[in-house]
Amino acid sequence: MEKKILHVLEGREKRITDTEVVRQSLPTMQFRFANPFIVVHHMPAKYFAPGSPEDRLHPHPHRGFAPVTFMLQGQGYHRDNAGNAMTVTAGDVQWMFAGKGILHSEGPSEDFLREGGTYELLQLWFNVPAARKGENPYYQYIKGTDMPPVAQADGVSLTLVSGDYEGKTGPLQNYTPITAIWGSIQAGKKVTLKATPGYWTLLYAIDGQITVNGTTVDGYHLVVFDKDDASPDIQITANETTRLLYLCAEPINEPIAAKDNFVMNTAEEIEQAFADYKNGLFGTLEA
Repeated sequence: MEKKILHVLEGREKRITDTEVVRQSLPTMQFRFANPFIVVHHMPAKYFAPGSPEDRLHPHPHRGFAPVTFMLQGQGYHRDNAGNAMTVTAGDVQWMFAGKGILHSEGPSEDFLREGGTYELLQLWFNVPAARKGENPYYQYIKGTDMPPVAQADGVSLTLVSGDYEGKTGPLQNYTPITAIWGSIQAGKKVTLKATPGYWTLLYAIDGQITVNGTTVDGYHLVVFDKDDASPDIQITANETTRLLYLCAEPINEPIAAKDNFVMNTAEEIEQAFADYKNGLFGTLEA
């Protein structure tokens, strides 16, 4: 039985700095959150000539959730004031749990800028239960070579980033059960993915075009499925070669207060986060 589609959301352009524009498919005016999935940002492919100057998001705060970067092309560099500094290479994933508060900066690595090339990534915000929001920050780096293949078929290349699927376990650990699968499907090929009844299930088409349970979905679009529909099947046919990200997670049935760089449960907690940052309680980080 094919799972019912609630929404197909276009990733609209959103300016996040003076120079950086992302395609945001969650949240939108049409649909806000699929908690624990709060934000889906796609930084489209951008070419950097060899010797390009530094182009970074300078130190900024987060609290109460985990920004997760899926590196599609190029190489990024992450620094935070919990002591983590890591290059993030295409095909790899980083998970930074902000917890009670962290400062970090991110952007193309020095090596990448020196050599030049194409830079592209997805960054998602994974929420965590209220009981976890006050914990210490934590960082994970997951290599693509450590992600087991799943849904194997001719012309289908998908790997498991986190969660359990087909008896395999992805290496990325989360505070709430999240299955994350990414990869590509060649034009004309098909695959069926299975959703867990009662879980929020999303499918993001990075590029190309696919047909999902009878609905045509273009690149930069996010499919949101009906979590209350017990049908498990997500039938995907690639009309063009397409990269995609599949997500399925146990809902966090708690209130959401999200503003700027913070994801909490109440407006008062958001106000406290702003005050704590203003008063220097998040610490410091050099650019």
